[in-house]
Amino acid sequence: MTAHPTDPFRLKHLAEALVEAARKAGADQADALAVDGRAIGIDVRAGGLEQAERSEGIEIGLRVLTGGRQATVSSSDHGDEAIAQMAARAVAMAREAPVDDDLGLADPGQLTARRDARHLDIADEGAEPDPAHLQDMALRAEAAALSAQGIAQVEAAQASYSHRRMWLAASNGFSGGYARTGHALAVMAITGEGLGMERDYASESRVYAADLPSPEQIGALAAERTLERAGARRPPTGAFPILFDRRVSASLIGHLLSAVNGAAVARGASWLRRDLGEAVLPPGMDLTEDPLRPRYPSSRPFDAEGLETGVRKIVADGVLQGWTLDLATGRKLGMASTAAAVRGTASAPAPGHSNVILTPGRVSRQDLIAQMGRGLVVTSMLGASINGTTGDYSRGAAGFWIENGQIAWPVNECTIAGNLREMLMTLVAADDALPWRANEVPSLLVGGMTVAGA
Repeated sequence: MTAHPTDPFRLKHLAEALVEAARKAGADQADALAVDGRAIGIDVRAGGLEQAERSEGIEIGLRVLTGGRQATVSSSDHGDEAIAQMAARAVAMAREAPVDDDLGLADPGQLTARRDARHLDIADEGAEPDPAHLQDMALRAEAAALSAQGIAQVEAAQASYSHRRMWLAASNGFSGGYARTGHALAVMAITGEGLGMERDYASESRVYAADLPSPEQIGALAAERTLERAGARRPPTGAFPILFDRRVSASLIGHLLSAVNGAAVARGASWLRRDLGEAVLPPGMDLTEDPLRPRYPSSRPFDAEGLETGVRKIVADGVLQGWTLDLATGRKLGMASTAAAVRGTASAPAPGHSNVILTPGRVSRQDLIAQMGRGLVVTSMLGASINGTTGDYSRGAAGFWIENGQIAWPVNECTIAGNLREMLMTLVAADDALPWRANEVPSLLVGGMTVAGA
């Protein structure tokens, strides 16, 4: 294990120095983000090292506001002269930007008193894993996959680690920051050859390495999923019920989250823009955001504008409760921010989500398959044609065909289509949601969609 000294006060100094430089350059308001990131990735193949990567560095970003205008600049050069030049450039850019009277920092009274994430336990501050340790994990996962009869090869096995610390400072008095870590392991296996070749994968990530499944478990799951795909063919064409496996079901809820994003609503580009207070999911279903879940990958104590995060219901008993808003989109819509601002060093704040949980059902995935009779279980998807204004939905899909309530054969090369507004109102949830995910969503049965196959 390798030590990784981190000085949060260096980031604090950089962020606050950026804000001060912006004020000296003539900005009315400013906020700044300083980020220190390190990442290691080890890929193995055929029992040996395939690739090793390491990256590290500090990035800084500055947003300035003046006269109802804003501009954002970023840099990896954080010397005193570079900071002064960034501030001057940002103010000059802002003076040429269009006026938007909804822009502006939070009032000091809106700011959270919480300035770190110690209570969330989202950073493993122990020693950084050695590359040799990551390589050993990847090799063990690869060996587990290859030990399954029928696996021709492992296309990739990767173990990785990341550590990211950020500090946010603003001219309204906010100054706070926290760190986040991630440990991940992934395996992709192959069965068959030529036109009969099929592949699938398994991957897991956690804040703490101790929370990861073993490499052997991940490798074995990748092999199991791959072998189940042997002999895949196209399904029939028609209208059928579709079960979105828990591996992909979060994407359905992701489309709903995009539609309740205040930025899309304010532009009139959301298929739910007229449905506040209306049913958007079946009765009994809640969609809850909880940014305060300890050891979860998307937890955060405050948003990118210094507002305190908290648990909120996006949908309660099937009814849409509100939009997801940062300060600017809230002002455009005449509503308060939901403390949902996210940003990077090169971008201004925008609404986003963290740790979303959909109410689980009371039946198993197998029960839903039996209930389907005849239809499609989707386990992977590729490509997308989603109309954000109408909700029209079309995606490439693969999975398993169901006959007489049982899995009959693996499926590839098909397209599924429908309308999200109608699809979501027919959802039936299984009880199989997995923990540790940013979107905790079980398998979801959709009452009827168009399948284009053979």
